[in-house]
Amino acid sequence: MAVTKGNVFESIRFIVSGAENRVEKARKIAEAIRNYGPYRWVGLYDVGRDEVSIISFSGPSAPACPTFPIGKGLTGSAIKEKKTVVVGDVTKDPRYLTAFGSTKSEIIIPILDSRRGMVVGTVDVESERTDAFSDTDRKALEDCAIAASSLWIAE
Repeated sequence: MAVTKGNVFESIRFIVSGAENRVEKARKIAEAIRNYGPYRWVGLYDVGRDEVSIISFSGPSAPACPTFPIGKGLTGSAIKEKKTVVVGDVTKDPRYLTAFGSTKSEIIIPILDSRRGMVVGTVDVESERTDAFSDTDRKALEDCAIAASSLWIAE
Protein backbone atom coordinates (compact mmCIF):
# COMPACT_ATOMS: atom_id res chain seq x y z
CA MET A 1 0.00 0.00 0.00
CA ALA A 2 1.29 3.46 -0.91
CA VAL A 3 1.86 5.81 1.99
CA THR A 4 -0.52 8.77 1.74
CA LYS A 5 -0.66 12.03 3.66
CA GLY A 6 -3.48 10.84 5.90
CA ASN A 7 -2.04 7.47 6.72
CA VAL A 8 1.53 8.70 7.29
CA PHE A 9 0.28 10.93 10.11
CA GLU A 10 -1.77 8.07 11.56
CA SER A 11 1.22 5.75 11.24
CA ILE A 12 3.47 8.18 13.08
CA ARG A 13 0.92 8.69 15.87
CA PHE A 14 0.57 4.90 16.18
CA ILE A 15 4.37 4.46 16.30
CA VAL A 16 4.92 7.06 19.04
CA SER A 17 2.21 5.48 21.19
CA GLY A 18 3.73 2.00 20.83
CA ALA A 19 5.70 -0.05 23.32
CA GLU A 20 9.07 -0.07 21.50
CA ASN A 21 12.05 1.84 22.83
CA ARG A 22 12.66 5.40 21.66
CA VAL A 23 15.36 4.50 19.12
CA GLU A 24 13.13 1.90 17.46
CA LYS A 25 10.24 4.37 17.37
CA ALA A 26 12.52 6.97 15.76
CA ARG A 27 13.69 4.43 13.17
CA LYS A 28 10.10 3.54 12.26
CA ILE A 29 9.07 7.22 12.06
CA ALA A 30 12.04 8.01 9.81
CA GLU A 31 11.11 5.06 7.59
CA ALA A 32 7.45 6.15 7.38
CA ILE A 33 8.47 9.69 6.39
CA ARG A 34 11.04 8.41 3.88
CA ASN A 35 8.45 6.19 2.20
CA TYR A 36 5.90 9.02 2.13
CA GLY A 37 8.15 11.20 -0.10
CA PRO A 38 9.77 9.18 -1.41
CA TYR A 39 12.91 10.75 0.00
CA ARG A 40 16.42 9.33 -0.09
CA TRP A 41 17.24 9.83 3.60
CA VAL A 42 15.44 10.88 6.80
CA GLY A 43 17.03 11.37 10.22
CA LEU A 44 15.62 12.27 13.62
CA TYR A 45 17.93 14.17 15.96
CA ASP A 46 18.04 15.23 19.59
CA VAL A 47 19.08 18.81 20.31
CA GLY A 48 21.04 19.12 23.53
CA ARG A 49 22.60 22.10 25.21
CA ASP A 50 25.77 22.05 23.09
CA GLU A 51 25.29 19.43 20.42
CA VAL A 52 22.90 17.74 18.02
CA SER A 53 22.93 13.93 17.87
CA ILE A 54 21.18 11.36 15.73
CA ILE A 55 18.53 9.20 17.35
CA SER A 56 17.86 7.08 14.28
CA PHE A 57 17.54 7.27 10.50
CA SER A 58 16.17 5.60 7.40
CA GLY A 59 18.27 5.54 4.28
CA PRO A 60 21.26 3.96 2.63
CA SER A 61 23.76 4.71 5.43
CA ALA A 62 24.46 6.61 8.63
CA PRO A 63 25.25 10.33 8.28
CA ALA A 64 28.87 11.48 8.12
CA CYS A 65 28.26 13.63 11.22
CA PRO A 66 26.07 11.71 13.71
CA THR A 67 26.90 14.35 16.35
CA PHE A 68 27.86 17.96 15.72
CA PRO A 69 27.92 21.35 17.53
CA ILE A 70 24.50 22.96 17.96
CA GLY A 71 25.32 26.09 15.92
CA LYS A 72 26.61 24.30 12.81
CA GLY A 73 25.01 23.64 9.45
CA LEU A 74 21.48 24.02 8.24
CA THR A 75 20.33 22.37 11.46
CA GLY A 76 22.02 25.12 13.46
CA SER A 77 20.05 27.70 11.45
CA ALA A 78 16.75 25.85 12.03
CA ILE A 79 17.49 25.72 15.76
CA LYS A 80 18.49 29.38 16.00
CA GLU A 81 15.53 30.62 13.93
CA LYS A 82 13.09 28.07 15.43
CA LYS A 83 11.65 27.50 11.98
CA THR A 84 11.94 25.13 9.04
CA VAL A 85 14.92 25.57 6.74
CA VAL A 86 14.56 24.46 3.11
CA VAL A 87 17.52 24.52 0.74
CA GLY A 88 16.95 23.62 -2.92
CA ASP A 89 20.65 23.29 -3.78
CA VAL A 90 22.97 22.58 -0.85
CA THR A 91 26.04 23.08 -3.04
CA LYS A 92 25.18 26.79 -3.10
CA ASP A 93 24.62 27.18 0.65
CA PRO A 94 27.75 27.67 2.79
CA ARG A 95 25.88 26.52 5.92
CA TYR A 96 25.53 22.96 4.58
CA LEU A 97 27.45 20.25 6.46
CA THR A 98 28.09 17.35 4.11
CA ALA A 99 26.30 14.25 5.32
CA PHE A 100 26.33 12.47 1.95
CA GLY A 101 28.16 13.52 -1.20
CA SER A 102 25.05 12.92 -3.29
CA THR A 103 22.70 15.23 -1.35
CA LYS A 104 21.36 18.05 -3.49
CA SER A 105 18.51 19.44 -1.38
CA GLU A 106 17.58 19.31 2.29
CA ILE A 107 14.85 20.34 4.69
CA ILE A 108 15.25 20.62 8.47
CA ILE A 109 12.15 20.82 10.65
CA PRO A 110 12.74 21.86 14.28
CA ILE A 111 10.72 20.30 17.09
CA LEU A 112 9.83 23.12 19.48
CA ASP A 113 8.96 22.52 23.12
CA SER A 114 6.74 25.57 23.56
CA ARG A 115 6.64 25.19 27.34
CA ARG A 116 10.39 25.68 27.52
CA GLY A 117 10.63 27.89 24.43
CA MET A 118 13.39 25.80 22.90
CA VAL A 119 14.11 23.39 20.08
CA VAL A 120 14.51 19.86 21.45
CA GLY A 121 14.82 17.88 18.21
CA THR A 122 14.84 18.00 14.44
CA VAL A 123 13.60 16.02 11.49
CA ASP A 124 16.13 16.10 8.63
CA VAL A 125 15.03 15.03 5.14
CA GLU A 126 17.45 14.85 2.22
CA SER A 127 17.13 14.25 -1.53
CA GLU A 128 19.57 13.56 -4.33
CA ARG A 129 17.54 15.96 -6.54
CA THR A 130 17.85 19.74 -6.52
CA ASP A 131 14.71 21.65 -5.55
CA ALA A 132 13.12 18.42 -4.29
CA PHE A 133 10.92 20.06 -1.65
CA SER A 134 7.84 22.00 -2.66
CA ASP A 135 5.74 24.07 -0.29
CA THR A 136 3.37 21.08 -0.13
CA ASP A 137 6.29 18.86 0.95
CA ARG A 138 7.32 21.40 3.58
CA LYS A 139 3.82 21.55 5.06
CA ALA A 140 3.40 17.77 5.05
CA LEU A 141 6.83 17.25 6.65
CA GLU A 142 6.06 19.86 9.31
CA ASP A 143 2.83 17.96 10.03
CA CYS A 144 4.83 14.72 10.28
CA ALA A 145 7.14 16.42 12.79
CA ILE A 146 4.15 17.57 14.85
CA ALA A 147 2.75 14.02 14.81
CA ALA A 148 6.15 12.73 16.02
CA SER A 149 6.77 15.48 18.61
CA SER A 150 5.90 13.33 21.64
CA LEU A 151 9.12 11.43 20.89
CA TRP A 152 10.83 14.53 22.32
CA ILE A 153 8.13 16.23 24.39
CA ALA A 154 6.19 14.49 27.16
CA GLU A 155 2.51 15.24 26.82
